[in-house]
Amino acid sequence: MLQIAHIRKHPEDVIKRLSIRGIDAALLISEVLALDEMARSKRTEMEQLQAKGNLLTQQIGTLYKNKEQAAGDFLKVESIHIKEDLKSMETELEQCEKSLLQLVLTIPNTPCLEVPVGISAEDNKEILQWGAKPILHPGFLPHWDLAAKYQIIDFELGVKITGSGFPVYKGKGAILQRALIHFFLTEAANAGYMEMQVPLLVNAESGFGTGQLPDKEAQMYHVGLDDLYLIPTAEVPITNLYRNVILDEAQLPIKNTGHTACFRREAGSYGAHVRGLNRLHQFDKVEIVQLVQPGGSNEVLEQMQNHVQGLLQKLGLHYRMLLLCGGDMGFTSAKTYDLEVWSAAQEQWLECSSVSNFETFQSNRLKCRFRNSDGKTELVHTLNGSALALPRILAALLENYQTAEGIVIPDVLVPFTGFSHIH
Repeated sequence: MLQIAHIRKHPEDVIKRLSIRGIDAALLISEVLALDEMARSKRTEMEQLQAKGNLLTQQIGTLYKNKEQAAGDFLKVESIHIKEDLKSMETELEQCEKSLLQLVLTIPNTPCLEVPVGISAEDNKEILQWGAKPILHPGFLPHWDLAAKYQIIDFELGVKITGSGFPVYKGKGAILQRALIHFFLTEAANAGYMEMQVPLLVNAESGFGTGQLPDKEAQMYHVGLDDLYLIPTAEVPITNLYRNVILDEAQLPIKNTGHTACFRREAGSYGAHVRGLNRLHQFDKVEIVQLVQPGGSNEVLEQMQNHVQGLLQKLGLHYRMLLLCGGDMGFTSAKTYDLEVWSAAQEQWLECSSVSNFETFQSNRLKCRFRNSDGKTELVHTLNGSALALPRILAALLENYQTAEGIVIPDVLVPFTGFSHIH
């Protein structure tokens, strides 16, 4: 959530940055400023009236003490009217502040100035490609056929148990999945991230804190009886560890990682692009999260995307990195890199990671601050990234490493799998 004080001080900058998302926010920001002015004016009026009431209370006490009953009774009537007026004004202020909050919650994060202007994926900027597209043997198969051939993933069994989008990993498929998780967590630990094991269900306050609510509730699984949500990513519980916390400056940066199952309804998704592992309702992912001081968060973003690139390079997967345009970024992000692996059998790019800087957008909702060297509190900057999401990585590994004799396991994973081939 944008800080109202920031909008008040820098309205033109906010309008300029929102235009990167393709949003003409002039009228919206004007409405925010009008409601903010109304609320501040009402608050000042109440403070002045409260001060008058406090003075009357003192005067009434003095009059009664001096046996001036009539004069005291007269002022007491005025004091009662002031209290009634204050109660009415308090109701008006609450309604004004509620309207202001509801309006501010509709405003996405302001992009960094280096974010490309655009409204869709076609406007994203390709930053780099790494590696070469693999040349497959004659008779190559897409990963869903490879999964059936080697009996390592059963999509139909998942449909029987739950429904489409909930695959069952079997034998070497399950071991490979576990090996990837272990590899990603080990690499994160080597990079200084502390591993956290967090709940898979969160309350509405947690969903609000990281921006999933009220923006993305249609994409989340809701447990109605308990009013809890299945997490769409470990970002939600890990970042919410620091909700309503004031940190010491010496504690920053905070670097956490965690592996969780993730749950997404993906409402409206259909077609060939969602076949197999391309898009699931339940999948595993390792997340990296950082809380840092405001000054260097974009440098930290570069470090985090380099970490993700390192994982893909060690796996030997051809990939590209995109800087997302304003219109294709998430609601809460100020700057996002997407990394996509090449699916050789499908001949298409598959997104496997997003790495984002949210600046103070999440921490303002979370009320997560740190105390600086002057003793004042400031909002931290929050960042996170997929390092990595497993389904599309697994799909690319199966397709890109297939041979006529079977599937070769990348050398870096063999210590975690205990085998070098799937036959």
